[in-house]
Amino acid sequence: MADKIVVKAEKRETGGKNVNRRLRAAGKIPVVVYGGGSTPVSAVAELKDLAAIIRTDTGVNTVFSLDIPGEGVNDVIFQARQIDPVRGRLIHADLRRFARGEKIEMTVPIHLIGEPEALKQEGAVMTQAMREIKVLCEPANTPDSIDVDVTGLTSDHAIHVSDLKVGAGIEIHDAPETVVASIVIVQEAELEPQVAEGAEPAVVGEETPAEGGEGEDGDAK
Repeated sequence: MADKIVVKAEKRETGGKNVNRRLRAAGKIPVVVYGGGSTPVSAVAELKDLAAIIRTDTGVNTVFSLDIPGEGVNDVIFQARQIDPVRGRLIHADLRRFARGEKIEMTVPIHLIGEPEALKQEGAVMTQAMREIKVLCEPANTPDSIDVDVTGLTSDHAIHVSDLKVGAGIEIHDAPETVVASIVIVQEAELEPQVAEGAEPAVVGEETPAEGGEGEDGDAK
């Protein structure tokens, strides 16, 4: 699991358009922290810190720590964002705070590790039907990914959700029978018989007059 990202913020007592405009000019944005069994808190954070989180692989689903003097350090996640329609920059964010021991549903990527021997078989192709999975866990225990060893994968046995290994305190919410990865054997399609170039196809039911046969009036030529 990667090191938790910590964003430092300052508590904000006043607001208003003019105040917010000055904050944004200084490279900061207003945020409001909700949830966690506590009253909402208005704060100010550095735009560059929050923008860097949004640019990560997990983006707005990233759980990070928000450090506000007087409020302590809390695990939070983006709840809502306001984007400047002209500049495309973040100008306000609502953050959800988690209570101690609270579990949340997160989407985690699935990474296939290894090279199956079965792929050496002619026509063998490995397919990954699931690239991410839903898990329920405490924010601090959210895995960066679930790695699946496919070295022993064969065309006879697929890997299902029930085969995935996760840490203690993590629950998988997808159906156990769902296929994650499998190997299929692609058979080369049989080619249809080709008519020789220049040959006329035979027409069923059409009679060909015999050489030296009778004419239209029945007289021999």
